[in-house]
Amino acid sequence: MSQPFTTGHRRVAAVVAVGCIAALGLAPAASAAPGGAKGPRDATTTITVMGTSDLHGYIENWDYFTDAEYDDAAHNDVGLAKVSTLVNQVRADRGEESTLLIDNGDTLQGTALTDYFANVEPVTETGETHPMAAAMNAMGYDATTLGNHEFNYGLPLLRTFEDQLDFPLLGANVKDWTTGEDAFTPYVIKTVRLKGQKPVRVGILGLTTPGSAIWDKNNVEDELRFEGMVEQARKYVPEMKSAGADVVVVSSHSGPSGTSSYGDALPVENASTLIAEQVPGIDAILAGHEHQEIPERFVTNQQTGEQVLLTEPKNWGMRLSVMDFELTKVRGQWDVTSADAELLNTNTVPADPAISAIAADQHRRTIDYVNTAIGSATDTMSAADARFRDTAVMDFVNTVQADAVDKALDGTPDADLPVLSIVAPFNRAAVIPEGPVTIRDMAGLYVFPNTLFGVEMTGAQVKDYLEYSATYFNQTAPDAAVDPATLTNAAGTPDYNYDMMSGVSYDIDISKPVGQRIVGLSYNGAPIDPAQRFAVATNNYRQSGGGNFPHIATAPVLVNQTTEIRQLLIDYLTTEGTIDPAAFFEENWKLTRNGEPVFDQ
Repeated sequence: MSQPFTTGHRRVAAVVAVGCIAALGLAPAASAAPGGAKGPRDATTTITVMGTSDLHGYIENWDYFTDAEYDDAAHNDVGLAKVSTLVNQVRADRGEESTLLIDNGDTLQGTALTDYFANVEPVTETGETHPMAAAMNAMGYDATTLGNHEFNYGLPLLRTFEDQLDFPLLGANVKDWTTGEDAFTPYVIKTVRLKGQKPVRVGILGLTTPGSAIWDKNNVEDELRFEGMVEQARKYVPEMKSAGADVVVVSSHSGPSGTSSYGDALPVENASTLIAEQVPGIDAILAGHEHQEIPERFVTNQQTGEQVLLTEPKNWGMRLSVMDFELTKVRGQWDVTSADAELLNTNTVPADPAISAIAADQHRRTIDYVNTAIGSATDTMSAADARFRDTAVMDFVNTVQADAVDKALDGTPDADLPVLSIVAPFNRAAVIPEGPVTIRDMAGLYVFPNTLFGVEMTGAQVKDYLEYSATYFNQTAPDAAVDPATLTNAAGTPDYNYDMMSGVSYDIDISKPVGQRIVGLSYNGAPIDPAQRFAVATNNYRQSGGGNFPHIATAPVLVNQTTEIRQLLIDYLTTEGTIDPAAFFEENWKLTRNGEPVFDQ
């Protein structure tokens, strides 16, 4: 767990945690120099590298979907304004001249604020400085790294953001599609100038998870290639050392778990541990992407036996990683002799008024926009139970998607294909209220900037698809108690990788093993014909292979619209004026055990 900020260096340099320095491979100040030779050590110093990750557009401690201060069960706070206060405290404690501040990526997407300045008043057109660029510049960041969500709004916005930064945007494994040359700055070497001491040169290498090649295929295909993170680290770490880096920090927008959500289609998604294990010469890794909280972890490099410090701050600016490096001069060169890390919690400090002032106007414009009423609803529709029960609010999304694909097929050879639609329960807290409905309500229902696709699938492929989706549920015996809190997320499957389908009827028998759960799959009241062709409305993330669902990534594309699905929902209500569940809600699927419903519909 993270601790409240306290002054003074945290010199419990992990060696204490394991009982001996040798266990970590970190030499004490008086021990032998690298290579085993004894040598004089004429100076020591300490530098600090702070890190954030997965900020996702949060500047203020504000939830645009609830129109209130952010809060969760753990009473976390979010946003750069709070992070800035912690950064200022660390700088005051360590000495500003001996500190660096870096970010790990996923900056440009995640809040109504970032949507507003990508779509409503896009900075690519207005020339206005992006709020995240303005805040990060004011905080004095030294570098940031590409996250996968940097590509969500297309390369023009990303390049505009890059141009607005006062510091480099790193991405060593992102290459130009045609030439294979670096498409972004691979690394930067920062000089930390210490009073009365030889400067310390800190190399910061930026790597991003390769999944963007799939998840944002429409934005990056024919433009960018994404190489393996381990392979590119092997290339650049020696180069950084040769260029004079005394300390090497890898900002890896990739989790430590070694898993991938796209199977074997690309190099490993969450490769931070593999990088530490397989690439010599790295002193520390700032991890991200998985939204974990890792105060301090040590990974043994398989070639050298040395320990690599790994830390990951919790997402949205909830935590700040603080890495301290103790260096000793050996034959005139700085050598890292110990390293440790801690996480500071932003709920322990107030917001920095300087950052709040910078973001104030853009924050207010976003609030005013999302609270604009665009229509009304005849009933309240909640997504709270949407994971395990057919609900009107998910049928609303599927109806809008299916109608859009159906219209797009008019006048084409595929105009007569029956249209199905799939949607995932992105936000358990989403509610379309009875009465006035705002843009904020729609944004809370569909929280990602996904665009609409229509693909062709057969009845047999639809069955396979639904079986794969049903792996989301934990197998539950017919006579066992059912707890909704533990029923879902089997094998760690997130809510956004569980799809429910409209246009067909089916049961999901959760008492059966994976692969045998879809029962009574029918179309128009008859068992589905395995050979029948369907048009299936989906989003670009799923069509590109996100979630590793079967068939859909290779299915023939019938419709490819650049309009965001969220905007389609807004346009529907703006045009119709009213959302009436009676017009579209159909309970076409349910959970069962041996034919008996698990829940009352």
